[in-house]
Amino acid sequence: MERSGCTKAAQNAKKLGAVKLALGGTGDIFVIKVGTSSLVRPEMQTLNLTNLARICDTIKMLKKEGHHVIIVTSGAVGVGCQRLGLASKPTQLAKKQALAAVGQVHLMKFYEDFLAALGLTCAQVLLTLDNLANRGQYVNARNTFTELLAYGVIPVVNENDTVAVQELRFGDNDTLSAQVAALVQADWLFLLTDVDCLYTANPKDDPNATPIYEVEDISRLTADTSTRGTQWGTGGMATKLTAGRIATAAGCTMVICNSTVPENIPRIVKGEPKLGSKFFPLPHSLKGRKRWILSVPVRGQLWLDAGAVRAVRDKHKSLFAAGICKVSGSFNPQDCVSLCDASGVELARGLVNFSFDEVAAVAGSKHGARPVGDQLGFPTMEEVVHRENLVLLASEMDSDEDHGNTSSSAQGQTPTAADTAAANGSTEATVEAASHQLEGLSTA
Repeated sequence: MERSGCTKAAQNAKKLGAVKLALGGTGDIFVIKVGTSSLVRPEMQTLNLTNLARICDTIKMLKKEGHHVIIVTSGAVGVGCQRLGLASKPTQLAKKQALAAVGQVHLMKFYEDFLAALGLTCAQVLLTLDNLANRGQYVNARNTFTELLAYGVIPVVNENDTVAVQELRFGDNDTLSAQVAALVQADWLFLLTDVDCLYTANPKDDPNATPIYEVEDISRLTADTSTRGTQWGTGGMATKLTAGRIATAAGCTMVICNSTVPENIPRIVKGEPKLGSKFFPLPHSLKGRKRWILSVPVRGQLWLDAGAVRAVRDKHKSLFAAGICKVSGSFNPQDCVSLCDASGVELARGLVNFSFDEVAAVAGSKHGARPVGDQLGFPTMEEVVHRENLVLLASEMDSDEDHGNTSSSAQGQTPTAADTAAANGSTEATVEAASHQLEGLSTA
């Protein structure tokens, strides 16, 4: 009986995840992404304070119900333009970064004022994709979020635009919000935007476009992604689907909904239909190290032939050079790459064992008969991406617990069962319990 009880406790701990376990297992974790189009009025005269106030009031409602909330905000560059009286956003990177530095201060002031008026405390967290690519920094960031949530604080997250070249080149905070959701093992990710939901076609161009309210399997989704970000923002519908692949693979429910009605968030959580597009989490959510791989910046793409797609996606095999038909990007060994099918649809991500030049030299069926080491001229492994360093972004995906032939060096450690006595206690007790838990979770 004692062993059975320990096993059940361990299973409950694994189901909760390290962050929620450290918080006592109470309440859901929400990540709410607020886009630039939700904060800046189209005419660029003022910040949309009415909308921001309603978003903060909704956060207060969620906190009152016992949930934990993280905000991922855009808008630093847009607010910087406002403060300096610019009529349009510049294209030069250095100017954008300077404007972000100006705007971020004022953006945080607005969040602080509105949340403080509601009796809430916020904290600024600036991240880059490269921060999350480093496993040690990834764990430290997770621990910081856990401590902030234990204190009852609302973390307000933004890309560190003054140094993060990637976000300002092609970037968006949709992807960042999904990575934060994966980092903290969030239950819900809400992408607030200027449309009601996802459509089969662009409703501005096609009067027959129909809304998509529920997505069970994002890998089989057929929808329009031609809508682009506004001149003040950087995202669009395509980036939101990328965020959906990351979030649902990590076990998070993602919702695209209209930022003008943030009060719909609690209604959606309670099951009210047709208030946005809901993306359901995949059956096997990623844990530990494989969850971290989702947060590693993608440096390139490997396009696979049909046989390699079947082997990787359906049979959970490693990727070998013979199945690669195209290579793009610029990457080094142990960088993260996207694995795409012949039409370019991303089906997996993984840490590659070779550089771009090396993969390009051995890619293709014509090399299949010769070992990779012979082709490259030095002893090496045959796998381009080993399955232990590969995560699937489809319903057939595997989790860390699946397929027992795994090595301990490639696995994330499962957190042990924990004392949740502080769940209903004071803030100080909750923080102390969270700190105690994190001491044993630094490698999870």
